[in-house]
Amino acid sequence: MFSRRKRRRPNSPELRRAWEALDASDVPGALRLLRACAEEAPLAEVALVVERAAASADFDDLAEAASALAAGSEEPRALFAFGYACIERGVSFLAVPALRRAPDSLGVLRELVAAYEDEGRHREAADELARYEDRFEQWPDRYLLVFNSIMAGDLEAARRHHALLGDPEDEMWLPTRERQNLMLRRAADAERAGPLNRTDLRGWQYVMGGSVLGTLSPFGFDEGMTGRYAFTQDDETLCLRGLLRLRTLLEATGVRPRSVSLLPDRDSRVLGLAAAEVLGLPAEPFVPGREDTVVVAYDLNALAGHEDGPDVLGQLLERAPGQVLHEHASCWTDPPAVTADSVTLLHQVVTSPWGAQLRQGADGGVERGPADDRPEQELAAEIVAGLKDLAADTGDGEGPDDSDEVFTAFAASVPGTWLQGRRAGIKSPGPVPSSRFV
Repeated sequence: MFSRRKRRRPNSPELRRAWEALDASDVPGALRLLRACAEEAPLAEVALVVERAAASADFDDLAEAASALAAGSEEPRALFAFGYACIERGVSFLAVPALRRAPDSLGVLRELVAAYEDEGRHREAADELARYEDRFEQWPDRYLLVFNSIMAGDLEAARRHHALLGDPEDEMWLPTRERQNLMLRRAADAERAGPLNRTDLRGWQYVMGGSVLGTLSPFGFDEGMTGRYAFTQDDETLCLRGLLRLRTLLEATGVRPRSVSLLPDRDSRVLGLAAAEVLGLPAEPFVPGREDTVVVAYDLNALAGHEDGPDVLGQLLERAPGQVLHEHASCWTDPPAVTADSVTLLHQVVTSPWGAQLRQGADGGVERGPADDRPEQELAAEIVAGLKDLAADTGDGEGPDDSDEVFTAFAASVPGTWLQGRRAGIKSPGPVPSSRFV
């Protein structure tokens, strides 16, 4: 158990604000403030705030590790223990400054790389790994260098190091090896379809996880969003556009499903019924292992909150032959545990068309209206009804061409690599940055 000595207060103005947030029992607020200053502030003072925050959350392992640094220790074991505890407790950004100060070793390197990966800082992870190339191990170190080079958008380095990476002797690495092989094969397909630069969101989503992104946000592309949505109130038109892009994808890749599988949550059932109409297929309740079917999810994170959701997600990790998983609204700041094969849009916060959407109240303020509780079939019919007069959303006109022709060309380039491998979750946004608001 860590020491409960009388606490001093930090001297740094930024850290004092974090301390005051803890005075108000606002641990999340304190962590947000720490994120902004932890790498520049004195490590002992950062640890002082972390110790108190960890104690309030009953994270005794982190509190004890922070206590040693707060007392002024920079002994290698104390630095490593603090970094390790931060990563384990989901605050990897706090691990970085401590692990940077720890003496060079492969153990410290791998923990530092893990922290960088958790934070999406793949360029720094790759650069750190490259410093150790003369003494690191092929597995996992060169594999990590290839992976982080891909995720940083540096395919030249990734391919160069991949060519030097032999097959692993330990069979535990074989699935990882195959996943990396798939990423590089997908990259070759994506390069034929587009620029695969730091604004090619569709291309990099495909490289990272095999998802074909149906639509790019037509708003704020050059102001930091690069095709992703922030807060969006969904509508039937966007649902329909996503289903039509799914239909195009199936046709372009030669995939011929025989049914649509309906997941148990209401949002997914509504969208699944509409998908059955658009695709001209029968709709059936989801059954694990069913082949040649399109499984339709509205939002996989929302499905996870359903009583049957965790089991269903576990069943979807392994793809049945001919099975396609389509997710309409996928959260990119809190990615789902399963990566869908087809995704309509990437969002931070979304409200379904039939959910409790924001509206202007009678007093001129903003309020949430009631959810639409009409039968699922009726809501699905409203989506399909838009087929006759669907028009493209041009948005603010700043984004790249996202026409049907451009999407079809991309879909036609990927049949050799689509629908392969496990649907493992992707924690990182990869090489294409977008502004975060939550």
